[in-house]
Amino acid sequence: MRKKQAKKRPLLPDPKFNDQLVTRFVNMLMWDGKKSIAFKVFYDALEIVKEKKTDEEKTELEIWKDALSNIMPHVEVRSRRVGGATFQIPMQIRPDRKISTAIKWMILYARKRNEKSMAAKLAGEILAAYKEEGAAVKKRVDTHRMAEANKAFSHFRF
Repeated sequence: MRKKQAKKRPLLPDPKFNDQLVTRFVNMLMWDGKKSIAFKVFYDALEIVKEKKTDEEKTELEIWKDALSNIMPHVEVRSRRVGGATFQIPMQIRPDRKISTAIKWMILYARKRNEKSMAAKLAGEILAAYKEEGAAVKKRVDTHRMAEANKAFSHFRF
């Protein structure tokens, strides 16, 4: 690389739960710089989760964090050219990339759902991921399956 790596900027914790991970999620959820709308969507989704939850000893924030950890991939495949052929090589994922990948998948598959509002879509995806079902969890399982299938190429690791 020609330039040095950019410094990580510190994130301010969100106003309601005082959690930096919530802010990170809302930043990825946000469109066109409309952060207040993104916060409203997220908090409304957590309210819907609070109404629909069956587990009484967990708060809605804990359910969201558990759902996020159920989506997090542990391995992924990366393309690498070796002698004219391209191989899919399974690699361990850095912890910050695990979180950002899980957040991206949750938001992507929440947007593809069929509920009325974005808050309802997000709440549905959170509850599905918490129960280890839904499209985002399926994506994680497919990613792990792909890494398992290409385990033979792991000696090309770079």
